[in-house]
Amino acid sequence: MSHDHHEHDHDHDHEHDHGHGHPPGERHPFQPDLEDGPYTWHMALADAVEALLLEKGIFRPEEMRRTLEDIDSKTPANGARLVARAWVDPAFKARLLADVNAAAAELGIDAGPIPIRAVECRPGEHHVIVCTLCSCYPRLLLGAAPDWYKARAYRSRVVREPRAVLAELGLELSEEVAVVVHDSTAELRFMVLPERPAGTEGWDEARLAALVTRDCLIGVARPEVPRA
Repeated sequence: MSHDHHEHDHDHDHEHDHGHGHPPGERHPFQPDLEDGPYTWHMALADAVEALLLEKGIFRPEEMRRTLEDIDSKTPANGARLVARAWVDPAFKARLLADVNAAAAELGIDAGPIPIRAVECRPGEHHVIVCTLCSCYPRLLLGAAPDWYKARAYRSRVVREPRAVLAELGLELSEEVAVVVHDSTAELRFMVLPERPAGTEGWDEARLAALVTRDCLIGVARPEVPRA
């Protein structure tokens, strides 16, 4: 018996961008610029707020640029550090499950103002995250979201047939494993705390963190010990 289920909350912010490839030798398809599309209400609001903050001297243009560069530089290494510490320190693990943002701050990691919840994979239970309406994502911990995470196919299918989607992404789960899907929102993001692989007893945190990939933190992969 399959035990797949999901959690929904539909008050989202959004981040939309898509990568497009084309076969070698073919003409590159037309890619419209942002300015080619309609100037939406949300775009006007963002521009107005930015202009107001600059006018009031809340921050300077170069400060905003540096902040955006810092956000763009984030990688899954921050999330991997949290997982590795949780694997070796039960007390830290409890704090991580209670409050990811506060636990991250203990390691000098800024997880941002939006609350993040860690969901723990256990024997017989696997967790995966999605944002069904856009692409809400704990970017400060996981780096930039992969294109497939933003794709409509993933966002719509993983809540309906998570086991099939995971299999297509290379993660085969038996029917005995319950799959729980968590729907991120503008007010709450998720990260997966994967199970620690067997055979890693005695490993230090740096070596453990190297096993934790971005896909492990999303829940579409499991950490694996490299074969000798």
